[in-house]
Amino acid sequence: MLELLPFDFAASGGSGLWSWNTLVLYFYATLNTVFISVTAIVIGFTLGILAGLARVSKRWYLRYPASGYVYVIRGTPLLVQLFLWYFGLAIVTNGQLIVEPILAAIIAVGVHSGAYQAEIVRGGINSIPKGQTEAARATGMTEMQSMRHVILPLAMRLILPPLGNEFVIVIKDSSLAYAISVAEITFVSSQMNGRYFEPFQIFLFAAFLYFCLTFVTGQLMKGAEHRYRIPGYGERE
Repeated sequence: MLELLPFDFAASGGSGLWSWNTLVLYFYATLNTVFISVTAIVIGFTLGILAGLARVSKRWYLRYPASGYVYVIRGTPLLVQLFLWYFGLAIVTNGQLIVEPILAAIIAVGVHSGAYQAEIVRGGINSIPKGQTEAARATGMTEMQSMRHVILPLAMRLILPPLGNEFVIVIKDSSLAYAISVAEITFVSSQMNGRYFEPFQIFLFAAFLYFCLTFVTGQLMKGAEHRYRIPGYGERE
């Protein structure tokens, strides 16, 4: 099992809503949410870089599949994709390939985020003036070398703000994993509400946990933006 704990809701029974056992359940649920989000971000970032580079490639056999990936993933709901990864693989393989719920959630959210990050990367690359490429080629660099050593590093600095926004969205998207019974924050909240019938308190607390995660992520990305900003770019005189 990839989940960070075997969930036992009976352990919190009879102790009241905000008992120590309940808080422990939420603690591990938050760890599961962080695990899903961080892993999905890494997968999405990797796919985003590869698909983004393919999208700006002059080679059609790279550009067309990458474009198809972006259009299909962005054009279908994440929840549907999640069900396809979890239920669809088992059906297609006649039960030979059964994906664990948390793994299906990681793959679905990561692949979904990768399509959006690919467009962010593509936009960042296209925003770099062509003179940078010409200058790199004038020094004797090949097309791939100029992309690797000049264009992509500049583009990565420019796309940090939208990437930060996408990372925050990934954290919130991870809540859809409750639909396949992954023991993350939303799933635990739903189970607790079914037991104690206190939706306002329970889901307000869940919202607070998500806010804490997204706030920390936003602050980390803000620090990265400040550290790796291009001096003079976008600054007001």
